[in-house]
Amino acid sequence: MSNSIPENIVARIEALEIKASFADDAIDKLDQVIIRQQLQIDLLIKEVTDLSQSQSQSNTTTERNLRDELPPHF
Repeated sequence: MSNSIPENIVARIEALEIKASFADDAIDKLDQVIIRQQLQIDLLIKEVTDLSQSQSQSNTTTERNLRDELPPHF
């Protein structure tokens, strides 16, 4: 290092570089979490859509009998 830069300035710059490195690492990890969560959300939306379509198709093809929907203890 050059003798013209005070040691306290060098130490502060190094501390900032360390903090920036940790912040970059945290951002990368959070980005991966967001990507994984978005994939899960997309999958859940597809499942709900499929279930909704399945439900609407079964409702139009068969009539509901409330007797068939009673819990077993009745």
